[in-house]
Amino acid sequence: MHMNPAARVEKIIAPALGEMGYDLVRVRLLGGKPPRLQIMAERHDNVGMTVEDCAEISHVLSALLDAEDPIDDSYLLEVSSPGIDRPLTRLADFDRFSGFEAKIELRQSVEGRRRFRGRLLGVEKETVLLRMDGQSVALPFADIGDAKLVLTDDLLAAAENGMAR
Repeated sequence: MHMNPAARVEKIIAPALGEMGYDLVRVRLLGGKPPRLQIMAERHDNVGMTVEDCAEISHVLSALLDAEDPIDDSYLLEVSSPGIDRPLTRLADFDRFSGFEAKIELRQSVEGRRRFRGRLLGVEKETVLLRMDGQSVALPFADIGDAKLVLTDDLLAAAENGMAR
């Protein structure tokens, strides 16, 4: 099975990040000359990421990616941490941020819609639950293309109290 370059990178770096005490949030390969490989990570202990954390990750992953060479062309490596309005990429993220507002975009339409915005209600098996317009909507996790938290007063207050990390 042929994997896209971002998926190959993810497979190579996720175990190394885990050993270092970080979780991989997202890998994106963006076009341009040279292309940019964006790696977003967070600490296992949910303490905010520092510049030193990003530098350490960048140093270790550069060596690992040079050795494995999963991308044909040269590229720029960018390591970052998720912001307050972070992307939701793993099923557990939708549970962890239950109660907060999110925007979700599906890969294909459900009942004529691809974009949803509402309050996260957690997950049930492989389905993300969202309260939207007073109704509960069930979205299959496998169909979610893009999802992120919406910057709201609730989220800002939780972040200031160290909860939404």
